[in-house]
Formats: sequence, structure tokens, C-alpha cells
Amino acid sequence: MLVIKMKKKFLISPVFLALTVVTFIAVAAPQIPGQPAIGDPVDSFNGVIVYYNGPVSNVSGRNLASDNYNIGLKFQCVEFVKRYYYEFYRHKMPDSYGHAKDFFDLALKDGEMNERRALIQYRNPSQSKPKVGDLVVFDGHIMNSYGHVAIISDVKENEIEIIQQNPGMYEKSRVNIRVRFQEGMWRIDHEGILGWLRKESA
Repeated sequence: MLVIKMKKKFLISPVFLALTVVTFIAVAAPQIPGQPAIGDPVDSFNGVIVYYNGPVSNVSGRNLASDNYNIGLKFQCVEFVKRYYYEFYRHKMPDSYGHAKDFFDLALKDGEMNERRALIQYRNPSQSKPKVGDLVVFDGHIMNSYGHVAIISDVKENEIEIIQQNPGMYEKSRVNIRVRFQEGMWRIDHEGILGWLRKESA
């Protein structure tokens, strides 16, 4: 009997490939001359500074307020939005932990109180137009399972501007995103945005 031996094929998982690329960029990406160093101020909004973090996975310790309130891991995106709410609004979240995407509670309806954050939550799309100071929540994806958060720094008729910390080594701290009003609802035209949170008195 003739037996034919077949060679096994090695298949690379898309998730493994993505993690490999991200790790390579985080470790091996060269610093461009003139590029900020980790911890350097790169922007600010209402006096609250945005710091450069280099590779998105970098962590430079934990930032605790003088009253031991947990601001977050330096200089991640969560650390900036929580520091902004703490310094500008004097707002402390009942739950001061969690990844970026965890700031949005999928079980809540549009306009309900997010008890963990003590903020009103609006879904994307919402009956309420985004406002300056709102905390925008991005869902996780294959390249970043933790999600992302930012602050709305400007609102125009058909566009918002967000300010963000830790968007990536070569990304900008401010980005403009289109907003449209359709069938009585306001939508931020970014498929990854789950919604936005707002301090009631803001």
C-alpha cells in the first residue's frame, strides 16, 4: 500500500499577527528627531495638560491625587480624561478603575445615569448633541482591545474636535470628526464610538 505523507501547513492567526506587529512597533519603532519624550507636555485644554506617551502600551506608573483618588496609569488615555474631570470639574468617579471601553455601560438607555462614573450617558446616535467637555468612549478592536477615551474640545454645526492622550506615537492629540443630525438623532460619524458621558451640571 502506498502511503503519502502530507506536510502540515503552519497557519498564522490574525490575532497573533496583529499582536506581533503592535509589539514590534512598541519596541522597535525609532524616535523621530524632534519628537517629544515620554512625559513631555504636547497639548492642553482648560489648563489640563496632555502628555506624550510614546508606544500606546507604555505605562509610567500610577497617578494618584493628593486625596489618593485614582487618576489612572500614566500616560494612558484614561488617565487624561479622569484627570480632566477631576481638575476642571472637581469630579470623582465612584468607580475609578477600568479600561477605556468600560466607561460606557451597554445596558443603559440614551440619557440615563451611569452610576459607576456618576455621569449622564448618551448613546451614539443620541437625541442629545455632543457638547464641549463630554467624555467620548471608543469600543475596542483587533489592534486595541481596551478601547479609547477622549474629551470633546470643540463643537461646530457638523463637526466635533476631540483632544486625546496616548493616540499612538505618531498621531495627533486633536482630531476632527463629522457629526450629523438625522431622523431626530445626533450621530458622531465614527463606527468605533459607543457614545459620550456628561457631567450633569457641565
